Amino acid sequence: MARMVQCVKLKQEAEGLDFPPYPGDLGVKIWRNISKQAWASWMDVQTRLVNENRLNLADSRARQYLKEQMEKYLFEDADVEAQGFVAPKS
Repeated sequence: MARMVQCVKLKQEAEGLDFPPYPGDLGVKIWRNISKQAWASWMDVQTRLVNENRLNLADSRARQYLKEQMEKYLFEDADVEAQGFVAPKS
């Protein structure tokens, strides 16, 4: 049976992650409070942030920026999106 969490992002009970997806205390916080669905949604946003902003992940400032955006997106319910990104029309 899947591990269930009360997802802070989705504001409902949902299937939890299998393991902490990020190192340290923040990874444990994500594992305890964020669902697989919300994490997958963040991964899509993160990909757009990296691509649209042409972030170099070897740069510690880029990694810090992504961490800050991740915390805002997952825990502060902030609307995080790449500047200039327009979602494709269905």
